Amino acid sequence: MGFYRDNNNHHIALFGFIVGAVYAAAIVLSLMLCVTFYEPAQFATFRYIGLLGMIGGFIVFSDTRRFEINNDAWAIHGIGSIFKSWLTVYFFIVLLVYLSKTGEDYSRIVMASWLVVTPFALVLASILTRYWALRLYNSKEQRRTAVFVGFSEDAQQLAGSFKSARILGIKPVGFFDNRQGVQRIGDTLPRLGALSDASEWLRKNPVDVVFIGLVHVRAADILPIIDSLHDSVASFYFVPESKLFGLGHIQYEEFAGVPVLCAYETPFIGLARIFKRLFDVVLAAMILILLSPLMLLIAIGVKLSSPGPVIFKQKRYGVGGQEIVVSKFRSMRSDLPPETGEVKQATVGDVRVTPLGRILRKTSLDELPQFLNVLEGSMSIVGPRPHAVQHNELYRRQVKGYMLRHKVKPGITGWAQINGFRGETDTLEKMQKRIECDLYYMRHWSLSLDLKIILKTVLVVFKDQNAY
Repeated sequence: MGFYRDNNNHHIALFGFIVGAVYAAAIVLSLMLCVTFYEPAQFATFRYIGLLGMIGGFIVFSDTRRFEINNDAWAIHGIGSIFKSWLTVYFFIVLLVYLSKTGEDYSRIVMASWLVVTPFALVLASILTRYWALRLYNSKEQRRTAVFVGFSEDAQQLAGSFKSARILGIKPVGFFDNRQGVQRIGDTLPRLGALSDASEWLRKNPVDVVFIGLVHVRAADILPIIDSLHDSVASFYFVPESKLFGLGHIQYEEFAGVPVLCAYETPFIGLARIFKRLFDVVLAAMILILLSPLMLLIAIGVKLSSPGPVIFKQKRYGVGGQEIVVSKFRSMRSDLPPETGEVKQATVGDVRVTPLGRILRKTSLDELPQFLNVLEGSMSIVGPRPHAVQHNELYRRQVKGYMLRHKVKPGITGWAQINGFRGETDTLEKMQKRIECDLYYMRHWSLSLDLKIILKTVLVVFKDQNAY
């Protein structure tokens, strides 16, 4: 569960910075410990490794969206999350060392020891950081009381989060709502009265924070409450019902100092867009260089296996809903009569697929030419998979939010593909699940998430049964 979703909240960003710095320090200290216990090694030799570990650790572990906040959590991150994230950082460092041809400079004993020791140091850092955070946010000076005015569904969910996560530092004491039978969080949060009772109650019982739900209330009911809050020292927030925005997700933003609520926006604006593009270009170029011999062998095999072109090109929708041309190694026979009407996806035992093509599709090697699309700029390595134009026109009318996936560049792999939605989408439910994954990726994008998806893709393609 994430900490706070509001990336504009400065004190939460600072908290994430501190946590990331603690983890980065633990990574460097672990490396120093390994070097110290192996006498032939000198830390000066490992300065480059230490710097990479510090930067990678900070980027991965400072993301507040991955923090564990429930009361039953005993660390800032779960053990599984710590080990996976550390393996991601370590793998990336080893890859850079390999590509820079400096591997012989570093002791394998130190590197292997660092791989094993660091997770335990990170777990200790995570436990201590959570202990510090609980002491900070639950101290007498920091812990705040809150009431809810208008107990909408999102307000109920928020109250539940406060009760189940002491690290958030807010204690809900009750709610005001005109409905007598409104659901209560765990039947423990008392109804303090109707909306008309709120102003008088708040005057007699000052609280630190007031959350105002914007569903099931009229402006005439809440305006007096807002006026009374202006004459108090309480902070107050509006909690709009996310379902009103169609897809259950809203974010606070500002344009020229004017606050707005955003239902969906591309994450790739400004520096994020530059970093994403730089990441794509560098990684795509490295992959094409490393796999060029394999791609040459595949091209020869495709040419010899059946008549037709080596590269199959198809129109798809790219960013902004604009048509792009996506390249793949041809995996189907091209000497069969052309199909008319609806595009048919490949199925189990499809006679159109060549024997070599079956292997290429199973291992996703047929998609290697799409790294050229990445270099050209029409695709990204990670993003929503592009669908055939005919499928887009079909599903955009049946799946709510379908076209929102085109706010970002399509990818060679994506969040949907590593979560079981790879290959044929033969039901509307499968497509809906795929779209949910695509929108999740857009909301939670980070470079570390891209790395996680890439690493998991390598594992998925060798054991997945959904590609034919």
